Amino acid sequence: MSDVAFWLPAVLAVGSGVMVFRFDSMARATFSLLTSLLCVGGEILLLGLGYLGIVTVLMMTIEMAIMAVFMIMFMMNPAGLMPMTMVHNKKGAAVICVVAFVLLAAGVLLAPWPARQGRPPPDPTKDLGLSLMGPQMLTMMTLGMALFATIVATVVLATRRGRYDRFGDDLRARRADDPVRGGVGR
Repeated sequence: MSDVAFWLPAVLAVGSGVMVFRFDSMARATFSLLTSLLCVGGEILLLGLGYLGIVTVLMMTIEMAIMAVFMIMFMMNPAGLMPMTMVHNKKGAAVICVVAFVLLAAGVLLAPWPARQGRPPPDPTKDLGLSLMGPQMLTMMTLGMALFATIVATVVLATRRGRYDRFGDDLRARRADDPVRGGVGR
């Protein structure tokens, strides 16, 4: 069962990663990349690294959602109505990918992996945080929350219009009383 739990997301991650370069639509490519990264997050969870797995899943979900919105807004061909390609210099990129894969696979197979010594720590998440950030872990956690609050505040303050600006308090109104000209229906 654990083999299936490993191989299913692994194959799905590679397959959806390949589909990023096969889709004509920027939106489809973005969600295919999201699928691939979510499967990678699942693999990290299977390795017993709960904190890193959850952070990967959350970070990639938010990042890909934002990317999809911006790609649909600003790309010339977001829906894939005209043929396009995500790959430039196909032959050169293929050669680089094959060489990189062979080198990484050889490194994995030929490296003299050390035998495990000692026992795992009682709280691997805490030890990972301390090894990554040292004594500044509390500072980084506080900074992370401050950055998150800043992002939310800038999104809220970026537009002066709220959800009730078009229809007022009665959201079932037939005609929008929109104070800003243009947009849908005008």
